[in-house]
Amino acid sequence: MNTGEIALQFESGTLMLEGAGESFAPPSAFQWDDRVRRWRAPAIAYRQAVTELMRNKTNFKDEARRYYEFQFRTDLNVEPRPYQQDSIAAWQKCGRRGVVVLPTGAGKSFVAQMAIEMTGRSTLIVVPTLDLMNQWYDLLISSFRAEIGLIGGGYFEQGAIVVTTYASAFRFMEQRGNQFGLLVCDECHHLPGSGYRYVAEMAIAPFRLGLTATPERSDGGEALLEELLGPIVYRVEAQHLAGEFLADYSVVRLTVELSAEEQECYQQERAIYRRFIASQGIDFSGLQGWQMFVIQSARSEAGRRAMQAYRESKRIALGTDAKIETLAKLLQRHRRDRTLIFTAENEMVYRISERFLIPAITHETPIKERSAWLAAFNQGEILALATSKVLNEGVNIPEAAVAIVLSGSGSTREHIQRLGRILRKQGDKQAILYEVVTAGTAEERISERRRDANQFREAVVETSGEHPEQTK
Repeated sequence: MNTGEIALQFESGTLMLEGAGESFAPPSAFQWDDRVRRWRAPAIAYRQAVTELMRNKTNFKDEARRYYEFQFRTDLNVEPRPYQQDSIAAWQKCGRRGVVVLPTGAGKSFVAQMAIEMTGRSTLIVVPTLDLMNQWYDLLISSFRAEIGLIGGGYFEQGAIVVTTYASAFRFMEQRGNQFGLLVCDECHHLPGSGYRYVAEMAIAPFRLGLTATPERSDGGEALLEELLGPIVYRVEAQHLAGEFLADYSVVRLTVELSAEEQECYQQERAIYRRFIASQGIDFSGLQGWQMFVIQSARSEAGRRAMQAYRESKRIALGTDAKIETLAKLLQRHRRDRTLIFTAENEMVYRISERFLIPAITHETPIKERSAWLAAFNQGEILALATSKVLNEGVNIPEAAVAIVLSGSGSTREHIQRLGRILRKQGDKQAILYEVVTAGTAEERISERRRDANQFREAVVETSGEHPEQTK
């Protein structure tokens, strides 16, 4: 037991113990910092530190906490869906810490609203994009009788509830990490990424909620989510909600063939690429395989030619004329449906846009133009959009019913996100995702990797790209 009063303080994203000498036995997360002659711990250890100090009956003053309690009142009395109620109950049972995994369109934001109301503390909501930040702001303004703040996109407004982006939070959390009692991380699979983890580490928030449809990461970083936010406390996949809470959906895989000329060129380029890989002993089964290829390809003329061959073979597989012809048939079949066309490369987006007179949205599209096209799509003024990656997440397009994936990465998360764009329930909408794959190329293996999830294994119909009408 300590008889003198110790002060628990927040300083630059960390916790400090003022008045505790080197002989003091601190909470387990603290280490002695010789530079300032104080005990120091990461801010994320706040909850654990307070618990241990109280358990040890240490006489201390909490000067770290700068967040407040609120009686949040909602303007809309909405009845939660059963799975939303179950998810928030599971989160509460886990000490109001943890990750809730729900498919896109299932109402993750409403789960956060329930958590905010239940916790009644100054709240920070962190999102990946400015578009999503604005969506959250509009939602909160219409839901709570409270001051809502914005940090990002030219705004720096405080409030009982503040919405910001991961990039903005990374910059200000070192100074303001003690001002929030509840931390909500939307699309929390971004959090373990380089730098963004400090958003959680420099916050003292004892209560934490992560929201995502796809926690898994290609680098295995999802293991950090439990340390940063808490364990996965509730998870449900899209197929279990389809029909009643999400649109019914099917996933159709269409295969197309290279032309004889394309096939010859593809095989020649792949042979050059494979010979170089074999000569260098590069193993792509490990995480460093691609990195080693990039390094070796820059060291010799043969390496540079191998990289060129890789890119050319990929261009042929992803951009074969057969895919464009299959797309033409699908667009004709779904000429009355709101349709999203996804590709891996911007070059293909612009090719589709020019061929079919469809608006293109890429990272190069100005914000106002992008917003105008999305609004026109939602209002039915245009019925199709072509895009690469920028619509994978963080957009609200509930009318979208058809997704055509002409190419993509091997990421299961990306594929689930693209499916999620068409799953919001609108009347008796029947959603459908087409995946167009070039037979006899490396794209087949990429397709298998990205479909390694229950919602795809259980819903895929295999058919030929020559006759998409067979999928009716």
